[in-house]
Amino acid sequence: MRHERTGLLDDSQARKSSTALSLHWHESPLPLFGSGECTPPARFVHSEHRMPSPPVLSFFGRFRARPAVDTITPVRSFEDVILPPATRRMLDSALAQVHNHALIFGRWGLGERHSTGLGLAFNFAGPPGTGKTICAEAIAGALGKKLLSVNYAEVESMWAGETPKNVAALFRNAAEEDAVLFFDEADAIAARRSMATGSPYQRESNTTVNVLLRELEGFNGVVIFATNLAANFDPAFERRIRTHVRFEMPGAAERERIWRVQIHPMYTPLAEDVDFAALASQFAVSGGDIKNAVLKAAAAAAAEPGPNSAKQIHQRHFVVGMEEVVSARQVMQQSLFAAADTPPPPDAMLQAFQAAEHRYQRTATVSLGVAGMALVAALVALGVMIAR
Repeated sequence: MRHERTGLLDDSQARKSSTALSLHWHESPLPLFGSGECTPPARFVHSEHRMPSPPVLSFFGRFRARPAVDTITPVRSFEDVILPPATRRMLDSALAQVHNHALIFGRWGLGERHSTGLGLAFNFAGPPGTGKTICAEAIAGALGKKLLSVNYAEVESMWAGETPKNVAALFRNAAEEDAVLFFDEADAIAARRSMATGSPYQRESNTTVNVLLRELEGFNGVVIFATNLAANFDPAFERRIRTHVRFEMPGAAERERIWRVQIHPMYTPLAEDVDFAALASQFAVSGGDIKNAVLKAAAAAAAEPGPNSAKQIHQRHFVVGMEEVVSARQVMQQSLFAAADTPPPPDAMLQAFQAAEHRYQRTATVSLGVAGMALVAALVALGVMIAR
């Protein structure tokens, strides 16, 4: 954009630049879903992923902001992620819906009967480290499309009305590039709307969710939401999301396979005492936890004294690494208010109520006594005045 290269602009120039960018987004027709055109238009450059800013911000044009989306060319496939059978079946069903979209809404004529909701929205819900992000990339790769991962810090604006506009621009970008739009940690933007709209922030948040729902309804492409807190979603997303995929914790068999794929088959020096089956049986953790434990084990083995050629990763390194991961999770689950939140035993509660009642009775008695004395004093004073 011109004002990013030349520095300071006045308000009128900034508004013209912002308007030109907005018109440029509408310049080319949106490709149809499943058209297979993965190459963006030649005139569409990466810098145009940035959300238009208010004119005041043009004075800081020399500072380039992060793009609102990260364009990812998929390199990982479903072969790189190990999932429980139920989760894999749901993902296969989701892919089948994408591949059969043209048949259902084209040749079978359902597109003429249903003018909205023709896109495909998937919700990947499950604990951290269960493969949601990898599967989003794998779906984009299976479709031959790029993955546009949303940066919430760049989408959300301090200016009233800008955040909903930025959300709408995300869908325009995805349509122009024929890419898969990915909202990671989606509960941050798709949270439940508030009934209390007294503050500007609450009104802005509700408007953003409304715009997101409207864009999702009219988008003719693939959108993937990933979240650890699906219960925080606004209920209106339940109907607009075509398929909800639940990512469950891996079983012992899946965990053993995850342990093995974390190790390079040729270069990682493993000792003979390494037993991945025992590790999988001992620690019921997610794939992300296993990855962290492997990295910790490698760091511990590399830090031991001796020549590098003689260093190996032993079973004890993996065990200690996993114990550190589990210990870190327990630390994160601690609460400074746990003792205060623990309800006292019934006897203690009864004693507390009785003590409060006694204090109230004493206070009420003293107050009545003081009031009586004040009344007597007032009467005496009145009598004296009458006698005079």
